[in-house]
Amino acid sequence: MGILKLRKNKKFSYTPRYYDDKGEGSPFEIKHKFDEHRKTVGANKGLKGTFNDALNDLKNNPDRQANKRILIIIAVLLLVFLFIIDFDLSIFLPK
Repeated sequence: MGILKLRKNKKFSYTPRYYDDKGEGSPFEIKHKFDEHRKTVGANKGLKGTFNDALNDLKNNPDRQANKRILIIIAVLLLVFLFIIDFDLSIFLPK
């Protein structure tokens, strides 16, 4: 068992007594509401694959206003953090 590898869950072939196979999927399948719309959910692809999928989701998002809002919030929080640690921003300005 590796240190960085995740352990797979055990699977059993149990079917409930009163389960109808014609229903909508398995009653034991736990699925999030938006899983079919996301690319980042699924098999563990590693950090690089997850990051690339998240960037593709961000680029292909039809709601551009939300993307701009997120970037503005990140920029404001970054400037507040730099102000708290007393970072000198004059190194980025030309003399």
